[in-house]
Parts: sequence; structure tokens; C-alpha cells
Amino acid sequence: MRATLTMTDRGVVTLPARLRKALALKPDEPLIAEVTAQGLLLRPAVTLPIEVYDAARLAEFESEEADLAKVLARKKRR
Repeated sequence: MRATLTMTDRGVVTLPARLRKALALKPDEPLIAEVTAQGLLLRPAVTLPIEVYDAARLAEFESEEADLAKVLARKKRR
């Protein structure tokens, strides 16, 4: 599928609805623009959610790991 796009003087490019629909692109989804030997490549960006752990959450992990270590130690003695 091809489409001719126009860029505004501010650099804004609008993707036609048929392209957005074909690629299942949603508003505000990030795209990656890359210069290739063939020209400009525009593709959806893959984003992964991350969780930033605070001290309380880290303490929770450490407690769970300590409990698991006890269970594994008991199984090892059997």
C-alpha cells in the first residue's frame, strides 16, 4: 500500500486513515522515523511498560526471596 503525504512547514505529516487502519495505529502511539538507503522508513515503535520499585517494594521482594530460600533449603534436606 502506498500513499502520497504532504509535510507542513512545521514538519507535521498526516497519515491517511486507510494507512492508519491497515497498520492498526492509534492516536498518540509512538512511531520511529529512520533514514534508509531507500529513503524515509516510518514504523510503529514497540514500547514495554516498566515498573520503578520503591524501597517498600524492594523489601517485599527480599522477604519473598528469603521465604523461598527457606522452602528450598527444607526440600534439599529431605
